[in-house]
Amino acid sequence: MEIISTNIGKPTPFLWNGKEEKTGIYKVPTNQAIYLTKNDVMSDEISNRINHGGYYKACYVFSAEQYPYWKNLYPELDWNWGMFGENLTLAGFDEKLVCLGDIYRVGEALVQVSQYREPCYKLGVKFGTQQVIRQFIAHGYGGTYLSILEEGYVEVGQKFMLKERPESTLSVADLFQLVHAKEMDPKLLSIASTSKAIPQKKRIWLASFLN
Repeated sequence: MEIISTNIGKPTPFLWNGKEEKTGIYKVPTNQAIYLTKNDVMSDEISNRINHGGYYKACYVFSAEQYPYWKNLYPELDWNWGMFGENLTLAGFDEKLVCLGDIYRVGEALVQVSQYREPCYKLGVKFGTQQVIRQFIAHGYGGTYLSILEEGYVEVGQKFMLKERPESTLSVADLFQLVHAKEMDPKLLSIASTSKAIPQKKRIWLASFLN
C-alpha cells in the first residue's frame, strides 16, 4: 500500500433540516506531508468530536481502487482524492487482505488498523443524495480508521510496511460487511468482539450478538 494523496478538510457549513451545521468531510489534497497525532490529523477539521477523531478514529484511509466504481455511479460530481473524507488515499489497498489489528510503519508513524466506518448523512450531503449511504454499505468497501501508536509525518509516495498481524485475522472488508449484515457470522463476530484494536463499547456490542 502506498500513499498517493494526503488530504485535509476545512470547516464547511451546510444546511440540514433547516439548521446550519459544519463538517470536515470536504477534504482536498494538500500536496505536502501531514502529521498524524494520537487523536487526529494535525490541521484537519473535525466538527463533531463525539463521532469523529479520538484514539480509534485518528486517521481515515480509503482505497484509490474504489474510485472508478463511484465515479461511474456519480459522473457529474467534481472528483478529486479525498472525496470520501479520507485523510490518506492509498493505492494497492486491498480490503480483503488488510486485517483488523494490523500494525504498519509508514513514514515516521506507526499505525494500527482500527474500526470500520459508519457512513452518515454528511456523506449524503456531499454526494447530493442520501441514497449514497445505502449504496456505500451495499458495496461493502468502507475503508478503515487507523489508531496512531507512534505519531509522525507521512507523505505521498511512502509505503505501508506490515510489522505485526494478530493470530486471529479478520479482513477490513469482512469487518465492514459483518457489522452491516442482517445475520452476523459467529466466527467473525468472535474475532471482532475480542479485538482490542476497536473500542470496548463496540466489542461489547458485537459480543451481544453471540448470546
